[in-house]
Amino acid sequence: MSVRLRKWKGKDGKVLEHWAIDVKVAMPGRRPQRVRDFSPVNTRRGALQYERQVRDAILAGTLGKEVKEVPTLESFQSRFLDYSEVNNKPSTVYAKRWVLRTHLVPAFGKRRLDTIGPADVETYKARKLKDGQAAKSVNNHLTILRKLLNLAAEWGELPQAPRVKQLRVAHGDFQFLSFEETERFVRAAATEWKAFVVTALKTGLRVGELLALKWEDLDLVAGRLLVRRTLWHDQEGTPKGGRTREVPLSNEAIATLKAHRHLKGDYVFCETNGKRLTHSRVKAVVPSTCKKAGLAKRLTTHDLRHTFASHLVMRGVALKAVQELLGHATMEMTMRYAHLSPEVKREAVQVLDRPVPGNFGAHVGHMEG
Repeated sequence: MSVRLRKWKGKDGKVLEHWAIDVKVAMPGRRPQRVRDFSPVNTRRGALQYERQVRDAILAGTLGKEVKEVPTLESFQSRFLDYSEVNNKPSTVYAKRWVLRTHLVPAFGKRRLDTIGPADVETYKARKLKDGQAAKSVNNHLTILRKLLNLAAEWGELPQAPRVKQLRVAHGDFQFLSFEETERFVRAAATEWKAFVVTALKTGLRVGELLALKWEDLDLVAGRLLVRRTLWHDQEGTPKGGRTREVPLSNEAIATLKAHRHLKGDYVFCETNGKRLTHSRVKAVVPSTCKKAGLAKRLTTHDLRHTFASHLVMRGVALKAVQELLGHATMEMTMRYAHLSPEVKREAVQVLDRPVPGNFGAHVGHMEG
């Protein structure tokens, strides 16, 4: 059989699969010609059709001489989404599908991929900003567009992917509680939600990670928490980034979780019958607690994650450590908190005025002499 389904493991351990062809044609008076390739359409039927096309092209002597028609964005999006289904989390695939349908296809759908250039991207950015879209949202669109174009280039559908330049987004475009506001917020929290909000404030977990947290993920003796899964649209999966991370617990977090210990079920935060909580169930907890505390801010549960990170940076914790605690894949995401550490920077440069230890200065002078 010259058509088969190839399977392999990606860098993150996920099993990937794609239909491939292996065509070998004996030519009279010439060496046999062999072609191994992945099918452009990732189905058995698509691979069989591709195999026939390649075989016919070899026999006709036209293989490699065809003028390949570059697909439009609209026609290529299904292949892009098929690839995403295998390589991304369900939440990421959902976001890509929504952005394509709502924004990118209406703007670029009928355009051939090789006709989408930097000037078109700039026009798109200007139009979306004029329509009232936030710069961060537009950048999310551009990220998906860039990945689609890069994949098309990688698969040979596009000679070269154009550069997709993102908008500058000012750091600090998020809300968080000050230290004093945090104390008022915790005091105002309803008894049944206090453990939930304190854990969020002291660990920086995402909402889905809090909802999927089980007692087996906690070691309250060693004082640590393992983030093994997250919840999205009632589906449990791996955390964002695809890997488990460890978060040390503060003394207050340990005491809070010990006091919260229950035998209702496996989940740390659950209904009275032990059933897992949902996003809609906890959506109003933080805004209502802000109102009860008399705060002008109306934060969301995700803003407690921002509060966790902001407080760490304001206390002088290194950004690299904050990145690891938050589970950010790159430092770029963590850098949004960098502006909160002016005192840390001032203290850092003071080391330049400290006396040189030992005889290092004299040694340097001797070397220069």
